[in-house]
Amino acid sequence: MDIHLLLQQYQQQLIEDLRQCVNMDSPSRSKALGDRMADWFGKRFVELTGGQAERIANEQYGDQLRCVLGNGEKRVLVIGHYDTVWPEGEADRRPFAIKNGRAYGPGVYDMKAGVLQAFYALRALQELGQFPADKQVVLLLNSDEEIGSPTSRRLVEREAEGAVASFVLEPPTEPHGALKTWRKGSAHFQLRVHGVSSHAGVDHAKGVSAIEEMSRIVQYLHTFTDYEVGTTVNVGLVKGGIGSNVVADFAEAEVDVRVMTLEAARQMEQLFHSLQPSLPGTRLTVTGGMRRPPMERTDEIGRLFALAKSIAEQEIGIELEESGTGGVSDGNFAAACGVPTLDGLGAKGGYAHSPDEFIEIDQIPVRSALLARLIERC
Repeated sequence: MDIHLLLQQYQQQLIEDLRQCVNMDSPSRSKALGDRMADWFGKRFVELTGGQAERIANEQYGDQLRCVLGNGEKRVLVIGHYDTVWPEGEADRRPFAIKNGRAYGPGVYDMKAGVLQAFYALRALQELGQFPADKQVVLLLNSDEEIGSPTSRRLVEREAEGAVASFVLEPPTEPHGALKTWRKGSAHFQLRVHGVSSHAGVDHAKGVSAIEEMSRIVQYLHTFTDYEVGTTVNVGLVKGGIGSNVVADFAEAEVDVRVMTLEAARQMEQLFHSLQPSLPGTRLTVTGGMRRPPMERTDEIGRLFALAKSIAEQEIGIELEESGTGGVSDGNFAAACGVPTLDGLGAKGGYAHSPDEFIEIDQIPVRSALLARLIERC
C-alpha cells in the first residue's frame, strides 16, 4: 500500500489524538502541566509504535521526552517540542475545533500536530514493513523551546552528535509549505550605563547623563545592520532615569542581533563585548551573547533538500520549495553540530502564536508521508 494512502486512513485517529493533546495546556513555565503533557505524548508514542519513551528529569520545567524506535547503527534525529506560548486555562477558553477543513486550538500549529505527524509516520513505516533496519530514530520532545530551550539545548546537541540527519517538526514557511534550509542565529545583549545624577535645574553641569551615553551607543550599534549580508541589530527596549528634572545616572537597553554565519556571530559578540563609553564619568557593562547559532545552508543540507524535493514530486505529487528565516529553532543547535538538517517538516497552516492559529487537515497525510520517506531514505 502507498504510504500516503495509509496515512490518510489514519486521519481520523490522528485528529482524535490531536483533540486530546491540544485540549491539554502545556505552557513552558509550568512544570506540572509540562509533565502531564510529557506523560501523554510518551504513552501515545509507545502505543502507536511499540518504541521506548524515556523521561529525562527536569527540575525547573516539564521533563524532556526521548522517544526511540529501532536499533540500527545510523541515528536519525527528529526534533520537536510540546510546550506552547499559551497560559494555563487557554484550552478551556478556546478548545480544539474544526471548521472548513481547518483545525484550531492553542498549540495546534506550533507544534502539536507536527509531533503527531511524526508518530504516525513511524507507525506507517512499521506497518508497511519499510522501517529501515539500519536506522535508529530518536525523537526528542523538549519542554522549553518557546523560551529559548535553556535546559534542552545540551540534550539536542548530545543527540545530534553522530546523527546522519536531523528533521525539525516546526511549521513550514507559508503559504506553500516550504522547508527551511537555513535559519539565522540569534543573540541577546543587555547594556547598562551608569552616569552621575544631579538636579537638572540647579546643578545640571555636575551630572553626566547615562541616557545621553546610551543614545550614542544605540545609534552606533544600529549602523551594523547590513541587509546584504543578513545581519540585523535591533535595540528593542530602553529604560532609564527617574524624572525629567533629574540628570539620569542609569540607563539600560536590550538588544536583539540576527546573523547568517558563525563568523558573523563571532564578530558581533566581539563588537559588543569591546564597547566603551564615550562620555567621561560614565561606565558601561555588557552581558549576553549568542543564544542560538546560525543554521547555515551547507552542501549536505542542500543534498538533503534535493532528496526531499524528489520524494515530494515523484512519490507524493507535490512541488516542494526551500526557504530560510530570521527566526530560530532547535534545528539551529543540531545544524551547528554539523548534522544535515531540514526544518519546517511540521504541519501546514498559519498564524503561529496567535489565537487564530490553525492547521490544514488535508495536508496532514502529505507532510507525514514526506517525513516518513525522508527517515527511510536519508
